[in-house]
Amino acid sequence: MKLYYSPGVCSQSVHIALNEAGLAHSIEKVDLTNKTTETGGDYGKINPLGYVPALELDEGEVLLEAPAILQYVADLKPETGLAPANGTLDRVRLQAELNYTASELHKSFGPFFAPVKPEGALKDQALAKLAKRFDALEKRLADGRPYIMGQTFTVADAYTFVVVSWAKIIDFDLSSRPRVRDYIARIADRPKVREVLEREGLAA
Repeated sequence: MKLYYSPGVCSQSVHIALNEAGLAHSIEKVDLTNKTTETGGDYGKINPLGYVPALELDEGEVLLEAPAILQYVADLKPETGLAPANGTLDRVRLQAELNYTASELHKSFGPFFAPVKPEGALKDQALAKLAKRFDALEKRLADGRPYIMGQTFTVADAYTFVVVSWAKIIDFDLSSRPRVRDYIARIADRPKVREVLEREGLAA
């Protein structure tokens, strides 16, 4: 398999999942501005939509969209516990977490990564929306659970970790959300996650 990625964006969640699962894979960096790969290829031929991640399977099919790819990767190695079994309520709960991260948490960062950044009242609105999402995560972690689903690291953590880590990029204050801050540090300290951060040139 080959993962097309860009450092630090949501493709990193798939990179983490592949590494945690111990699945053989190669990686190829994508220039998202020019839509080219590091080997000079036209990324538009891989994903006409132009964004990452894209996971090219051995037989040539290309999978898109992080929540779907993450579940595919987890199901290749069910013994790792990266996702509950299909058909269970826990699997539905995992899907809910992945969808929430994609549609609410990830999306809330959108204005801050847009070519034209919000200012004034628009910036205040965007920050307020983001704050609500982080407050919800802080509350979720209030029972002492180490991971999103409880006691087990899953692909929901791979995705959530990457997105909440963007708080540092936009200087979003986490001082009033100590559980989220600890969560980020805890996931970043996992050996397989550290390997990914080093490969993507993002190790602290």
